Amino acid sequence: MVTQEEIEHVSKLMKIEIDDHREYVDKVKKMIGYFDVLDSAGVESEEISMPEIQISSLREDRYIPFSDKLIEKLNHYKGTYVRAPKMSS
Repeated sequence: MVTQEEIEHVSKLMKIEIDDHREYVDKVKKMIGYFDVLDSAGVESEEISMPEIQISSLREDRYIPFSDKLIEKLNHYKGTYVRAPKMSS
């Protein structure tokens, strides 16, 4: 299903340094297995109902400039990067 070579290739494309690619093969296989479970859920027959809205009832689309630097408003902003939560194994 997933090989070590594929993990190495994807990590190079994403510019992620991984010391031991083998440890990620099982994790990726589990993720793909979960996607297979989601695919087999059989929701194709489910109908999503959306209410009809007249275009005239929508708000006007207009540009509102934002003068502050938005990235500096983030809670975990550190100089030139944003700190993300750690991934659990």
